Amino acid sequence: MTMYRLGIDVGGTNTDAVVMQGKTVLSGVKTATTEDVTSGVRAALEEAIAAAGIDRAKVGKVMIGTTHFTNAVIERRHLDPVAAIRLGLPATACLPPAVDWPEDLKHVVGDHGYIIGGGYEFDGREIGPLDEEALVRIAGEITEKGLKAAAITCVFGPINAAMEERAKAILEEKCPGLPVVLSTDIGRIGLLERESAAIMNASLLGLAARTVSAFETALAESGLDCPFYLTQNDGTLMAADVVKRFPVLTFASGPTNSMRGAAFLTGVTEAIVVDIGGTTTDVGALHLGFPRQASTIVDVGGVRTNFRMPDVFSVGLGGGSIVADDGGKVGPQSTGYRITREARVFGGETLTATDIAVAAGLADVGDSAKVTGLEPAIIEKAMTEITAILENSVERSRISPEPIPVIAVGGGSILMPDRLGDLDVIRPDHFAVANAVGAAIAQVSGEVDRVFSLEKISREDCLTQAEEEATRQAIEAGALPETCQVIEREDVPLAYLPGNATRIHVKVVGEMGGVDA
Repeated sequence: MTMYRLGIDVGGTNTDAVVMQGKTVLSGVKTATTEDVTSGVRAALEEAIAAAGIDRAKVGKVMIGTTHFTNAVIERRHLDPVAAIRLGLPATACLPPAVDWPEDLKHVVGDHGYIIGGGYEFDGREIGPLDEEALVRIAGEITEKGLKAAAITCVFGPINAAMEERAKAILEEKCPGLPVVLSTDIGRIGLLERESAAIMNASLLGLAARTVSAFETALAESGLDCPFYLTQNDGTLMAADVVKRFPVLTFASGPTNSMRGAAFLTGVTEAIVVDIGGTTTDVGALHLGFPRQASTIVDVGGVRTNFRMPDVFSVGLGGGSIVADDGGKVGPQSTGYRITREARVFGGETLTATDIAVAAGLADVGDSAKVTGLEPAIIEKAMTEITAILENSVERSRISPEPIPVIAVGGGSILMPDRLGDLDVIRPDHFAVANAVGAAIAQVSGEVDRVFSLEKISREDCLTQAEEEATRQAIEAGALPETCQVIEREDVPLAYLPGNATRIHVKVVGEMGGVDA
């Protein structure tokens, strides 16, 4: 039986939806994002299904990209108070948990930090035994204060997770039903960043449960009886129950979806993707059809974290960017979602980048007669400024002088010229809903990132072991075994560790089973 995929991307301004059969986009729609989000998702999927003219009973899977959790951190809303427990005395007493967090965010999450005995040296030796009595005392305080979750971080936990797991078992015994997040499940080497990622994840667990439930309700009310998945920030999918445990892994999934959609719509796997929206432009590089991952610390809402994130940055240029009267300055201020009321081509009084694009003949939007009186010098000056912003952004993402194509997507990509310097620009079909396409075609992944000792096993055997484990994770998550392939394979010797240690990172992706491919 023919089955369809429904891809939905919930952005700050628009909620986009597409229906796909195999590799064909049957429909793509844009609707306004609503305050409750759920009604906006329902409206988008109803329009997409109607436009495609399909039987909704044949929708096999729904893939959703959302900014819910990123926005919660940025806006300091819907976050739960967390007990942040570090196993590391006496070595780390000078830097308490969340020490470098912004004060307003620290206040919302509760600033309940604890440091107790435990942790490991870099060579695997214990700093000290786990202080189980202190954990029992903390469990009492968690109950007394009514804290909603706990985050446990052990010094050099990625080398040995045993203490974190033992601490979790004690808390779960003393506080039945308490969600407990282990830092080793989320972050990498780097104590404070890994700890911050774990605390942030724990604070979002309540919102994650409510969000997943809301999506389930929206789909059920629309008559869709099929599983749904959320896209994560590496361009692959998470089942709904995994999202409830690891909401932080959805951070930056919006730009990632756009990049994956750009690769799919063009068939190009090595490129710079420029996603121009109403307010901002997101720019990043594709490698093997996936976003290049950031190799440095990533700031989320003012907090330094070290979980995987795409190497994407934003600039204040979009279709709603406000243009100075002389055309010499474009953005970063924007009309945003009010563009359909305030831009001149829509009858408003504000000169926007969209007005300039229409006046320059790059787009046919609104009423072009309303911008025919613009002086050619203003149009030229504004277009020069827009092109300069785009050229600088693309150059920032290039890692080689070799020519590489630029893929323009997003509703605001009408601002993109046909060439940027020496680079060709590709604007594919369905460019305006590339983010929803990226969600619809997302694959399933498995990943291993940890330290191996090479004392009794060869480096190649360690790599093989990591690849097999990552492949097994992908298959367990729903990937078809015959489609699994390694897209990242990294081996970094750790000179400061004894025992000839090496850090191995392997990622495997595969196609989701059960849907026409």
